[in-house]
Amino acid sequence: MLHVNASVDAEVEPVEIFSIVSDLGTYPDWLDIVGSAQAVPADPDDGGSPAWLIDLRAQMGPLRRSKRLRMERTVCKAPLSARFERRELDGRSHSDWVLTATIEELGETTRLTMDLLYAGSLWLPALDRILREEIRRSSARLVSLVEQRH
Repeated sequence: MLHVNASVDAEVEPVEIFSIVSDLGTYPDWLDIVGSAQAVPADPDDGGSPAWLIDLRAQMGPLRRSKRLRMERTVCKAPLSARFERRELDGRSHSDWVLTATIEELGETTRLTMDLLYAGSLWLPALDRILREEIRRSSARLVSLVEQRH
């Protein structure tokens, strides 16, 4: 299992950062590993929660990998937390992907903590390294996007 946890502090309002991280459709704007995020119709069996088709992509040297996931927002507690879980509709068994965004107000600073759990075995050592580097690079882009929008 892969577990990646990262935080970023920014001088923005919690609701401003929540509006971005609670919508997977914004992720390609600030997270390079997300090639695309397309909103798809909610599944009635899932209670009508918003869902997206996410194309993940990574490159390590000449090796390129990609993965398409259907992710559903299973928790939305504005402006404190959002949780997304892999929910495929093809009837087959799939590895779990769970992404949780938690927001804390710390005086004039807001802390965003992103927590990703992946229960599969697809290129784990490389995936861990790629994700950690992407998180490092994406933090500034996310804060910049929040500041541009508000």
